[in-house]
Amino acid sequence: MEFTHFNQEGRARMVDVSEKAVTPREAEARAVVRVNAETYEKICAGTMKKGDVLGVAQVAGIMAAKHTSDLIPMCHPIQLTGVDLSFSLDDGEHTITVTARTRCKGETGVEMEAMTAASAAALTIYDMCKAVQRDIVIESVCLVSKSGGKSGNYRREETEWQKS
Repeated sequence: MEFTHFNQEGRARMVDVSEKAVTPREAEARAVVRVNAETYEKICAGTMKKGDVLGVAQVAGIMAAKHTSDLIPMCHPIQLTGVDLSFSLDDGEHTITVTARTRCKGETGVEMEAMTAASAAALTIYDMCKAVQRDIVIESVCLVSKSGGKSGNYRREETEWQKS
């Protein structure tokens, strides 16, 4: 495997995807937000002073996916056809797992858009809860799966140490 983001002079470049086939592309990414019991209860009850934490995080994730190429220098602007986020709450661990799914029909994938959406949603949860808890941890940001394109499908296989 060779690095494709460097030109012949060794300088950064955005890869030319004009010769690639337009195909349906999908990606799923996730991030885990770990909070304490008090913060978790306020999020679940909707009593955080800044408002509906998960509702705002949902919109932040969608907006972030749409602006990925503005944030990540070598990402191509992509015409997204779909962005969706979901939140899984774990009462025992006091975690919120953010799952972001992105779709497009294009010459390049939407993995970075999914990762950016999950990350921005997690950061928004932190921002809206930091007045109650400063030691919130965002962890396990990762690509879960992707489909489409020349490289085909990918599905993350997790070992036990990656699940914790």
